[in-house]
Amino acid sequence: MALWDRIKDSAQTMQTQLIAKKNDLKSGAFRDASMAMCALVAAADGSVDPSERQRVAQLIATNEVLQNFPADDLRRRFNDNLNKLTADFDLGKVSLLQEVAKAKKKPAEARAVIQIGIVIGGADGHFDKTEQLLVREACFALELPPAEFDL
Repeated sequence: MALWDRIKDSAQTMQTQLIAKKNDLKSGAFRDASMAMCALVAAADGSVDPSERQRVAQLIATNEVLQNFPADDLRRRFNDNLNKLTADFDLGKVSLLQEVAKAKKKPAEARAVIQIGIVIGGADGHFDKTEQLLVREACFALELPPAEFDL
């Protein structure tokens, strides 16, 4: 199977698993950690161009699991997180990984945050090494083994 197909299959599998848990994913910690994860993946290469920002914002707005939360609130949180990363990437990254770590109290939410990162990263069909590395770092912040997610 080609890498492209494996990435698509993995993202689809993660999305299916997320939908199955949708009713359990309603806490503020999950919301905040998910938006931090989305921003980290979007800015994984150290910059975010307007088209990438728009693409990820669209994915957030249409993701069935994230529809537990008001779309405007999610968009604001995502943009605030991106602004932290564009102002000072290293400092913003530390701050956002701390936000992600808040979801570790509930293992189902912690795993869902990682799955969202994989879905967002693979949405363009190319889950590149920098995106994978950031999702691995989030695994460590959540005290989850990256191997559980094939990272």
